[in-house]
Amino acid sequence: MKRLTTLASIVGLGTALALFLSSGVSDVTAAVVSAGWGTLAVVVARFLAVAWAGLGWHAVFPRGAGPTLRDCISLRFVREGINTLLPVAQVGGDLIGARLLTRRGTPGGMAGASMFVDLMTQAVTQLVFTVAGLLLLIQITGDGPLVRTVGGGVLVAIPALAAFYVIQRRSGHRLIEAALSRFAAGREWRALGAIDVLYENLRRLYGNRARVGAALLIHLIGWVVGTVEVWIALNAMGYSISFIDALVIESLAQAVRGAAFVVPGAIGAQEGGLIALGALFGIPAEAALALSLVKRVADLGVGLPSLALWNWMERKAALAPEADGATAVRDGLGAIRARLGRRLGPAPLASAYGFPAPRSPAALSSDNEAGALKKCA
Repeated sequence: MKRLTTLASIVGLGTALALFLSSGVSDVTAAVVSAGWGTLAVVVARFLAVAWAGLGWHAVFPRGAGPTLRDCISLRFVREGINTLLPVAQVGGDLIGARLLTRRGTPGGMAGASMFVDLMTQAVTQLVFTVAGLLLLIQITGDGPLVRTVGGGVLVAIPALAAFYVIQRRSGHRLIEAALSRFAAGREWRALGAIDVLYENLRRLYGNRARVGAALLIHLIGWVVGTVEVWIALNAMGYSISFIDALVIESLAQAVRGAAFVVPGAIGAQEGGLIALGALFGIPAEAALALSLVKRVADLGVGLPSLALWNWMERKAALAPEADGATAVRDGLGAIRARLGRRLGPAPLASAYGFPAPRSPAALSSDNEAGALKKCA
């Protein structure tokens, strides 16, 4: 996976560089400068959008049984910074966010389940947002190569999204448990207990339809509000587009960015997608590339402070005692990997993300409160 990400990054950088050179670096620079105050407004809009997404995460927790809204928002910024700026295929930040959530008193199974439900609600609402943008594009421009390409992507995304949901339900639980139990015996069964706790919490969260519905609504509003970035930036550069036009550009650009999840920051893919979409509304390539740069300024403006926040949280967590059950779960999963013929290695993600090593082994607690999610992730 690391090699694939590296190769994709090289290809993406080459593509982006070629696009900038072909469009004229001076023209692109002039377009960025012309945005002026719009760039700052886009950064502010991004901060508000990420905080709003934190509200969507908070909504999935049962009343009185979850973290505070402040914790969800701060950790949502950490997730955003990691997924946007680091080569983690846009999912590593979510795992780290759930792990840090356990440091704030949320049981491990609940933290992990909330992460999966939050990802599911975001993915579903993004699909709805993309379909809405596609339908609007058909009304504006009619059928065309871009419409057929995006439509094909939607047809692929629907079964993939359905499979992701099924895996989180009872049938998925049985499949994963059956697959792991073939290689688990004795002490390894302790690691499988974390899976039972995770699925029990998934059942509990999905069973509260009112809260899942609220999370869906919040995230859908968030995708629409994200359109403000495109509308502000292009109008600041002197291109008078309507909010509907901006919505089409943003919805389909986000779909392109999501499809290029292997490439850190969707480098190259975002630029090419914005050029193709901008051309439909009379926006020249240099302005589309300037829009991409403004968006990347927002990525850095939000992402860098978020990474600093993550570093501060990790330092603070390192001073606290390690959660019970971490070593037991790690040893159990390690034994399972050994049965698969793999070499027993360090805890997952430890060297890549600087996770603190467990300070003392302990037996897995009956409710698997804090440590199990971290090491299973």
